[in-house]
Amino acid sequence: MGSLREECGVFGIWSSRNEDVAKEIYYGLVSLQHRGQEAAGIAVCDTYGEKGNMCVIKDMGLVSEVFGENTLSQLKGNIGIGHVRYSTTGESSIRNAQPLAFQYLKGTLALVHNGNIVNAGELKEQLFSEGSVFSATTDSEVVATLIAKKRAKTGSIEEAVKLTVPLLQGGYALILMSPRKIVAVRDPFGLKPLCIGKKGDTYVISSESCALNSVGAEFIRDVLPGEIVTVGKMGITSDTSMCTPKDKHAHCIFEYIYFARLDSVMDGTGIYDSRINGGRLLAKAYPVDADVVTGVPESGISAAMGYSLEAGIPFVHAFHKNSYIGRTFIKPTKDQRESAVHMKLNVIPGAVKGKKIVLIDDSIVRGTTIANLIGMLRQEGAIEVHARICSPPFLYPCYYGTDVPDNSELIANRFSVEEIRKKIGADSLGYMRLEDLDKLTNGLGICKACFDGVYPAGETKTAEEKDG
Repeated sequence: MGSLREECGVFGIWSSRNEDVAKEIYYGLVSLQHRGQEAAGIAVCDTYGEKGNMCVIKDMGLVSEVFGENTLSQLKGNIGIGHVRYSTTGESSIRNAQPLAFQYLKGTLALVHNGNIVNAGELKEQLFSEGSVFSATTDSEVVATLIAKKRAKTGSIEEAVKLTVPLLQGGYALILMSPRKIVAVRDPFGLKPLCIGKKGDTYVISSESCALNSVGAEFIRDVLPGEIVTVGKMGITSDTSMCTPKDKHAHCIFEYIYFARLDSVMDGTGIYDSRINGGRLLAKAYPVDADVVTGVPESGISAAMGYSLEAGIPFVHAFHKNSYIGRTFIKPTKDQRESAVHMKLNVIPGAVKGKKIVLIDDSIVRGTTIANLIGMLRQEGAIEVHARICSPPFLYPCYYGTDVPDNSELIANRFSVEEIRKKIGADSLGYMRLEDLDKLTNGLGICKACFDGVYPAGETKTAEEKDG
């Protein structure tokens, strides 16, 4: 739909009991499906069995397409990791699906990754020169290779991870599985989310708290930026020696505006509350005389409710969403994206005819989607459409795993707000003010590089595939 594309989702589970955890990983991945729809995979190990008995199943498609009763029954093990993938550039193929699993000097290792390593190209060149070989095209494989090399000369996988982290520039959440334990690490800026849950004596690690709920686990806490968490037979341990102070944290603001599921909580802020607050901030900044407020499904709905509450203007559902249409952003051409918008969203005539409407959306990237929606509202009798956007204008690309197009495709990089208003056909246009973004996260440090060009973790664009 010409909108931003989600990131990958990671999920891990460790049970002290002799039971298979594949179904719990499946449920967790289904809850994270919004973060990636290209491929899905699960890897498990049986800590009660022969050491190194890792089993991996992965394929292209949705979680429900890759896994069924038969495939899940093949995954025998009481610890495991899973992944849903959306690649931001490059090849979408089975060889890049995760978990990445391999044998090396110390045994077996599997890894799942959300984020982007901006210096992966440089790291890969160095590894090539040292004799390493690669079978995929992702930065995730570069990370896995680095950790394996470090592990060959250290006493534990945790030590290997600790030696690898300082080499990585960018945003990432990693979960690794060795034959007897699970290790998770979050980038020192906290760009990518990662949290911990517990169900009895079972520990769960996930990109979002909503996936903890899906397996009946209680949310314990978020992994700290820079923290390494290990779950094994001794329980859960933590290494915070590389954690950064709060004034260095830079959580991705688009988790709160768009990416995360509405029922998740990230770093102490509820996603629902954040989006309601975003709508209120828009109403304060850009009041307008209107009859109704509506939002673009799904991410614009909560913000529209917040605008309605603050402005005292009734909220209505103006669009019916066809949930059985594939995600339109994967359509490769402009014409295909535009036709898919009409297939996915239809206007409810009775909600808009003869009305002055405030239309809330999470962002404007190319401008094609919101222009189509405004046109559809006018066709059904709307007499005015005032667009309000829950993010500032996109001016810079993202290097940390969010698929913001290059500058040539960013409408705000080429046109003024007034010019954009005319192009999309709105009667007025108001973007979230840059200074208001901090109010969405209760004072958390945030990354807003795509709006202000300040990159907390470096901006070198990797030649490797950015693995959402």
